Parts: sequence; structure tokens; C-alpha cells
Amino acid sequence: MNRIGVDESGKGDYFGYLVVAACHVDNNIESRLKELGVRDSKNLSDLHVKNIDSELRKICKYEIVKISPEKYNKIYPNFKSLNRMLAWGHAKSIEKLLEKVKCDHVIVDKFADEKVLNEALSVAKVPKNIKIEQKINAERDLAVAAASIIARHEFLLTLRSLGRQAGFVLPKGSTHVEDTAKKIVEKYGEDMLQNLAKIHFKTTKKIIGKKK
Repeated sequence: MNRIGVDESGKGDYFGYLVVAACHVDNNIESRLKELGVRDSKNLSDLHVKNIDSELRKICKYEIVKISPEKYNKIYPNFKSLNRMLAWGHAKSIEKLLEKVKCDHVIVDKFADEKVLNEALSVAKVPKNIKIEQKINAERDLAVAAASIIARHEFLLTLRSLGRQAGFVLPKGSTHVEDTAKKIVEKYGEDMLQNLAKIHFKTTKKIIGKKK
């Protein structure tokens, strides 16, 4: 089936970018994805994600929307919620990919009430005739699973890049991050977190509180 799958990475990670990927899949590509072992990136090791991603980018048309921590922290107050920002990223990735491929069916891993994404899509240049299917556990679909792998690998690449710039290994997730955040604040000051982390997370208050 000719379709676009969309998924994100970094939503629950304190450090790093928010990344959304859209990936186009048709019947010709689908069998190849099965051979590669494409499935939800949460069920794959980082090494598997890297290896499969390198092949996906050769055989699929895709788009990536990346929001750096610095940009994330600047625009978050405008969106007033992470889900609205995520919806904007989804809509943008769909819009950009539809400029490359002909497709009238999009499957999205549902992350909020359907109206949140629908509002973002109404602003984006996404044709009205496109069927948008928002599904819980949509990664069961190979197109969404492929998008999840592309988004995850891009997130991991950008996380490592940020870590090199800061001189720290930035941990994934939102637990076990406080020690690293505290060391960053001690070395560079509180403002440095603006460039590395999603500062509206509760972790920030914990770190600043510990420092004081």
C-alpha cells in the first residue's frame, strides 16, 4: 500500500533535539523493509537503528524536521505545550515529503487528541484530500516503524554532536540525567542548559535547586 508513516524521537528525552521523520513506503519497498527487520525503534538497539537507518535512507524517500534545544526553548512558550509543537513538526514533515512523492494516505503514531494534529495540518500546505490516520501503536505499520528508526537515529546523531560541543556524554531519557545536568551547570552556568536540554522539564528545577 502506498503510504507515508510519521513518528518522532526525543519527546521524552531531557537532553537533545526533538526530531520528527516522515517516510514514504509502497508495495515495492515494503518487502525490502521486512528483509531489513524494520520494526519500532524502541525495540531495537542503537546499533541496529544505525544499521537499518543507513539502508532506509537509500531506498525510501523521507523528510526530517529537527528542533534544536535552543530553538525548542525559544518557541515552546508560543506553542504552550509539547504536543502542539510536536503536531507542528508532524505537519511540516508531511508537507515537505508530499512535495517529493504522490501519496494520499498518511499514518501517524497518535500522540495527542486528534484535533491537535488536525489544527496543525490545517495551517500547513497539506492538501485536504489527504487521508490522515492517527493510530495508537502505529509503529506496527512498516511505514511508521521506518519513520521511527530514521527519527531515532537522527536524534542519536544530534545528541552525540551536542555532547561533543559541551564536552559531556549526554544521557538519553529523562532519568539518570541529573548528575550530568548538574555538572554542566557547575562548569558553564545555568544558561548552558538552554542549548542542550528541554528546560521546561521538571529536571531543570531540580538541578537549579540543588545548585542553590
